[in-house]
Amino acid sequence: MSNWLINGTPGNVLPIDDRGLQYADGLFETIAVRKGKPRFLDRHFSRLRHGCGALDIVCPDLGVIEQEVRQIAEGCEFGAAKIIVTRGSGPRGYAPPSNPHPTRIVGIAAATPAPRSCYAEGIIARMCRTRVSAPAVAAGMKTLGRSEQVLARAEWQDPQIREGLMCNAEGQVIGGTMSNLFLVRDDALHTPQTTLCGIAGIMRQVVTEQAERAGIQSHRRQIDAAELAGADELFVTNTMIGLWPLRRLVDEQGAVIWARTIPARGTVTHMLKLRLAQLGVTECIG
Repeated sequence: MSNWLINGTPGNVLPIDDRGLQYADGLFETIAVRKGKPRFLDRHFSRLRHGCGALDIVCPDLGVIEQEVRQIAEGCEFGAAKIIVTRGSGPRGYAPPSNPHPTRIVGIAAATPAPRSCYAEGIIARMCRTRVSAPAVAAGMKTLGRSEQVLARAEWQDPQIREGLMCNAEGQVIGGTMSNLFLVRDDALHTPQTTLCGIAGIMRQVVTEQAERAGIQSHRRQIDAAELAGADELFVTNTMIGLWPLRRLVDEQGAVIWARTIPARGTVTHMLKLRLAQLGVTECIG
């Protein structure tokens, strides 16, 4: 049986003229599924609705998509559901079809939980040489075009390195290949802004809200890569991993830029992990 639904029908074949294949003309959402239930589904739908509006793609009926996501999530203990929306089929050329019929794709795959050490001891991350471009029209959205992230992730094969951080052409850090970045300095939280490029992650949104509710100042701003060396704490987030603290950051050659021992308690990172666990992101504390 197929793990994919294409416009509501099980299958794994798309028309060759679908603009998602031809031009990466579409959006996607990756949703954590735990014990058969999709996590933060409303937040994903809100971002998908916004992205469709920004790209002038007719947003499919989210009620239908919700039924499909919940249907395929049943029985999945630990996995990732994916929603893909394309502008649909069209004639050759960039001009959008005059009467588009969007394609909606919903699928699921089992996933393997990250090692406990990623949360308890922290991860090693590296800086990537691949730069993020600044297509402001798509800033914050999860568009289908991910070539930069693919190239950045191809820069290393060391399994001990769990993530790579990417900068723009001006040397400002944008985020990870698959994550958003946070730094803590003087008990305040800082994360790169996504007004020109990068992705406004769902877990980034949740973490920022939880920090503000805890009385922690939160700043979305431009962050030069050189600032990372002076951080008190660093961590990355995404919908699948929750929150991973960093214990070491290295450059492209492997030289250490930043390193910290991860204390068990008393840090902003630890407090946020506990808050995420209370919201159902229990992998953060095991």
